[in-house]
Amino acid sequence: MTTLTEMGQRAKDAAAVLAKASSEQKNKALLEAAKALRQSIDMILAANAQDLQRGRENGMSEALLDRLMVNPARIDAMAEGLEQIVTLDDPIGEILSMKKRPNGLMIGQMRVPFGVIGIIYESRPNVTADAFGLCFKTGNAVILRGGSDAICSNTAIADILREALVSADMPKDSIQLVTDTSHETAREMMRLTRYIDVLIPRGGARLIRTVVENSTVPVIETGTGNCHVYVDEFADLDMAVNIIVNAKTQRLGTCNTCESLVVHKKVADEAIPKIARALFEKDVEIRGDEEARKLVSQIHEASEEDWGREYLDRIISLKVVDTINEAIAHINRYNTGHSEAIITRDYAHSQQFLREVDAAAVYVNASTRFTDGFEFGFGAEIGISTQKLHARGPMGLLALTSTKYIIYGEGQPRP
Repeated sequence: MTTLTEMGQRAKDAAAVLAKASSEQKNKALLEAAKALRQSIDMILAANAQDLQRGRENGMSEALLDRLMVNPARIDAMAEGLEQIVTLDDPIGEILSMKKRPNGLMIGQMRVPFGVIGIIYESRPNVTADAFGLCFKTGNAVILRGGSDAICSNTAIADILREALVSADMPKDSIQLVTDTSHETAREMMRLTRYIDVLIPRGGARLIRTVVENSTVPVIETGTGNCHVYVDEFADLDMAVNIIVNAKTQRLGTCNTCESLVVHKKVADEAIPKIARALFEKDVEIRGDEEARKLVSQIHEASEEDWGREYLDRIISLKVVDTINEAIAHINRYNTGHSEAIITRDYAHSQQFLREVDAAAVYVNASTRFTDGFEFGFGAEIGISTQKLHARGPMGLLALTSTKYIIYGEGQPRP
């Protein structure tokens, strides 16, 4: 078995080639990869079936099985994501600024690759293709370490992508998959500072916390999603119901799923029964405060823990508030910095919510489910960054680049 050190050296060698590759070369390889994914649907589905069967035998939840599952539409979406990346401008080599100093020096900044990116992730096979595409377009080699749940799917996709790179005359080690899914290997990867320039965890709270606390490689932190929808006193209630049902039930296992509701007291009498009926039809359990439970008897009592939970299940919390200020305070106290939405027809309230809510993505009259690299026009995403340094929100091409200063002189010595 190839060691992580060997993989690291191969990745650095591949990154050196990618750093010099033209946009045309990279785009050709990405199109070849998209084509290969579509031609290998049966191979990917067969591998995924093994993962799903093992997941069911291990008692995996509905939401996690949905995360793990691929089908022809999802495979086509992986390929489409790579094709969309081809259409995006290549950021590498972009000159961000250029200014002349009094001494005649011209000093500017150029966008450059990181070099080697490591990604530790759970369950989602699509991450394998998405991460490859974004890293490759930005001239970065990538070392992927997925979870044991998706090892067959991830291996199949990575093998297909590596073969496509060979067909396009690009280094196959631009993408490498760590097939040893032990905790020891993950921790070794977190300390591979000689080879990995940045590490990105993508998964549940436990995985992210483990990487942040143990990695000596610099980390871009992606976050869990306790996402809120706030129904304002000036909300269109039919719109609110439609958005909430979409945000909560379209896919249970995603980090941009709505997990918490906040409703203004002035519309609670009408809004909460409407919302409850719609969610109950989707078999969603509601855990609410005393005000909410007075209005709908089937609502369960919420605990303090419920306000901050990312359920990834058919459960949602519900809080009634007296003012928009109370709503914003509640959201900022319990959210995870991911995605928050207000439903309102009042412009002043919408602007206050946009200004004061502390999150990577803040919506007015739209579902939190839109926080996604594909939906934002990035082609795909590495993850949703909930930190504030370097990158925040869905991470596309620009988030996977660094900069260096470039200086033009005419023989000037420093006095």
